[in-house]
Amino acid sequence: MHAEEAIRETPVAERGKEWWRGAAIYQIYPRSFADSDGDGIGDLRGITGRLDYVASLGVDAIWLSPFFTSPMRDFGYDVADFCDVDPVFGTLADFDALLKRAHELGLRVIIDQVYSHSSDQHAWFAESRSSRDNPRADWYVWHDPKPDGSPPNNWQSVFGGPAWEWDSRRSQYYLHNFLPEQPDLNLHNPAVQDAILGVAQFWLDRGVDGFRIDAVNFAMHDPQLHDNPPAASGHKGGRPFDFQQHLYNQSHPDIPKFLERVKALANHYPDRFLLAEVGGDRALQEMLDYTRGDGRLDSAYSFDFLYADRLDAKLVCQTQSAWPDSLDSGWPCFAFENHDSSRAVSRWQGDGDASAFLAMKMALLACLRGSIIIYQGEELGLDQVDIPFDKIRDPEAVRNWPLTLSRDGARTPFPWSESAQNAGFSRAEPWLPLGPGHAALAQDAQERDPQSLMNLTRRLLMLRQNHPALRSGTLERCTADGDLLTLERAGDGETITCRFNLGGGTRSIDAGEAGSVILALGGANRSSLPPYAVLVTRRP
Repeated sequence: MHAEEAIRETPVAERGKEWWRGAAIYQIYPRSFADSDGDGIGDLRGITGRLDYVASLGVDAIWLSPFFTSPMRDFGYDVADFCDVDPVFGTLADFDALLKRAHELGLRVIIDQVYSHSSDQHAWFAESRSSRDNPRADWYVWHDPKPDGSPPNNWQSVFGGPAWEWDSRRSQYYLHNFLPEQPDLNLHNPAVQDAILGVAQFWLDRGVDGFRIDAVNFAMHDPQLHDNPPAASGHKGGRPFDFQQHLYNQSHPDIPKFLERVKALANHYPDRFLLAEVGGDRALQEMLDYTRGDGRLDSAYSFDFLYADRLDAKLVCQTQSAWPDSLDSGWPCFAFENHDSSRAVSRWQGDGDASAFLAMKMALLACLRGSIIIYQGEELGLDQVDIPFDKIRDPEAVRNWPLTLSRDGARTPFPWSESAQNAGFSRAEPWLPLGPGHAALAQDAQERDPQSLMNLTRRLLMLRQNHPALRSGTLERCTADGDLLTLERAGDGETITCRFNLGGGTRSIDAGEAGSVILALGGANRSSLPPYAVLVTRRP
């Protein structure tokens, strides 16, 4: 089969019924989930051994962060072989066993795909850098220096410093939007696109259910290498990258054409799901562009919540209202936490009852229109860990210390057992330290407590599954009145009104006789919402 073949459109009668619309997806960061061999690093066999727990939460799918062969300079996002498993995580046979067990449990499996760059240890790059006339000479973005020897233009790397690295073998610079060890692929080259589609086909043939495509708007650059203009006044951050408008090093208008090829390939496999990660100042427009129509990606998510320093009712309404509610538009996806952002409870919770806040936050996620992602440990209420500098592994944090919050603080080991060594994650010292107090939040401790956040998460996901209006219905109304947030969802003959108090003061409401109460948290009733309380009603 070939990606160039015609895109198979989804019949109109079937649109809106795809498994991923409204799905709850559980993100697993393999290094930190479960260690089966006692080396202090999580692995695929460890994940397989814990899939029964994941399935018990009521999620529809898992998303696995990279487990591919890698020198681990960026912990798997620097891929040295797109079609193999790094030995630290296991083997391809271990992946096949994981996939088989997940499917037996009714879990779909989504894996990361990194299309914008590779590791500098990849065989493609080794050949590309060897000369200017080898078969893969233009598989990466190479350019001569300026007459004074400086880089071709002013582009800056996300991780700090110029986005160009000098290579003496070719006497040229190569582009890297992230680490110097992550050279950018030249996806303007059709041969590179074909190779990437071959990677996608390898995993689709193996039986994966979809892809989360990393940093998709970095996949193509401006071939003319125009300088980026400076950022508007007041938008400068702590990195040189933040001083520019990123008009030319990313977001090229041909990216959607490449995504159409990815979609055409995926359409040869039933029920596959394609999700994009999109960041930057133009994220919303790009997400809509990358998911528009039946021939592009299915869904996309951005960093609206992931980088927000507070949970704001207006922000919720802005993100919810931004996506057109029509079948020919892309489907939104939302996450409050992931491996690249700090734990939401540490960013958002102010004064007041932490348990009430965590319950409200999880209930809000369950009521949003779109697919939702729960990051491992979020259902336990894990907070951000302050990693001392001598134990930091995150290259971005090391390069920008102390101004950049370490991503390691959200990547700490999952606590399985309150009383076991290393909270049951590993027999050996973990690759990152456990969070203080995380053992007390361990999975086995919360399993014994009917009122735990973990058990509440199960009930909330069941509520979402049992009510089509919540899982895949329309958004009829979103209103923000200070800290009072109201969402009205409709579908399949029911209307559900969700009220949230995002603040620390009691709010009066008038729920009247507006249907039956299907969820009340934090002491909520029809006339009052205490701090962080939730009231969800259904009619008719």
